[in-house]
Amino acid sequence: MPSNTRVSDLAAATPTTRDRYIDLLRVASLGTVVLGHWLMAAVTVDTDGRAEVGNLLAVEPGLQLLTWVLQIMPVFFFVGGFSHALSYRSLARKADGPAYAAFLRARLQRLLRPTMVFIAVWGAGALAVQLLGGGGPLTDVAARLVAQPLWFIGIYLAMVAFTPPLLRLHERYGWGAFAALVAAAAGVDVLRFAAGVPFVEFLNFAFVWLAVHQLGFLRADGRLGTPAVPAALAIAGLASAAALVVFGPYPLSMVGMPGEKISNMSPPTAALLCHGMWLVGAVELLRGPGTRLVNRPRVWRGVIAANGVAMTAFLWHLTAMLGVYGVLLALDVPLPAPASAAWWAQAPLRIAAAAVVTAVLVALFRTVEQPTATKPTATKPTATEPATDRPARAARRVSGPVAALGVTLALFGVLGLSMVGFGGLLEGHTALLVAVRVTAPAAVVMAAAGWLLVEAAAPRHRRRMRAR
Repeated sequence: MPSNTRVSDLAAATPTTRDRYIDLLRVASLGTVVLGHWLMAAVTVDTDGRAEVGNLLAVEPGLQLLTWVLQIMPVFFFVGGFSHALSYRSLARKADGPAYAAFLRARLQRLLRPTMVFIAVWGAGALAVQLLGGGGPLTDVAARLVAQPLWFIGIYLAMVAFTPPLLRLHERYGWGAFAALVAAAAGVDVLRFAAGVPFVEFLNFAFVWLAVHQLGFLRADGRLGTPAVPAALAIAGLASAAALVVFGPYPLSMVGMPGEKISNMSPPTAALLCHGMWLVGAVELLRGPGTRLVNRPRVWRGVIAANGVAMTAFLWHLTAMLGVYGVLLALDVPLPAPASAAWWAQAPLRIAAAAVVTAVLVALFRTVEQPTATKPTATKPTATEPATDRPARAARRVSGPVAALGVTLALFGVLGLSMVGFGGLLEGHTALLVAVRVTAPAAVVMAAAGWLLVEAAAPRHRRRMRAR
């Protein structure tokens, strides 16, 4: 977390034009996800002493309705669309040449760097445990579970990569571009459930989340400004999601449940997209009171501090939670039956302990989340530009495809790792990513290669002197 002095300086330097409510939504959405994961985890130990991590919502199905409020990840992608639109437009105005590679590097620094550190630490730790033959009752489960939130990183990489072309479509068609993505997501579900087309459902990893992301573009252009628009979005989304669940094949829960034949999350469904529309409309209706709240100096300083470490906290929060459970098991502390009165009584203590451990991990790894400043690029060429500058300009033109390749590799590597986990690194355990089997070592190599390509695609350039 930034120092108190730095937080105060940043708060004092905040321009009056900054949309602080967007920053509040970013922090609140990730914080809700973290708290939800801590609360939903239900660890049990079988007669052989092996630990299993279940889901509280499977134990108490009546709680699944809460996911219609607490499954708030669509809000994060909505906020991402807003921020990406402003960032890309700003870079495009200032850039000397194609802005794509510079945009990718600027947006992905704070995403891929802490992610690659997380992968390196967990990969080395899991490999060491396996080579030494050690571990505890939670080791295998933890090595699999801690990687699952990486799906979010992979999807967010896709959001960043698709921002320039989809922003152009938005600028040309406005609401029409959003409607096209909604129609595409609905069409995928028709092909999936009515026609039984294999593998088509995986297209909704793109269509559903990109549609929510597109709402952020509309927000950036002020098209959600009047209360009538978000109200209509919320009502239409909520009514459509309810109808799809009641009359269609969609489950009630907006998060994945163990053993479910159909999940609204993986791959995403039209019901989840309607849920995202309802949430976006709802948070926009709360913009007035939310803005007044975040304009309070103390609240704004807290939001700045939290935003500075949000990704690091998100990456390590499951490690912290499973670490707390591991200590309880090591100390032979009885674990109450999930959803029992004793379990609920113990929950605040477990969550508080997980928060403390997360804070310690954030203190260890927070520095890698801070982006590196990039120096300005050269001015546009003139007839007197030295010939030695021309190869550099040509290299910058090539950097866009290199960055695109890098983000593609990183995307598939991170998504693959989220599915296979860190367990069984030496046994070649595999998981099905779309229609391809991937292993953890292959996923790590792809993620690392993609990250290095993105970093190399937009190198820092020195200012060049024009010839006189």
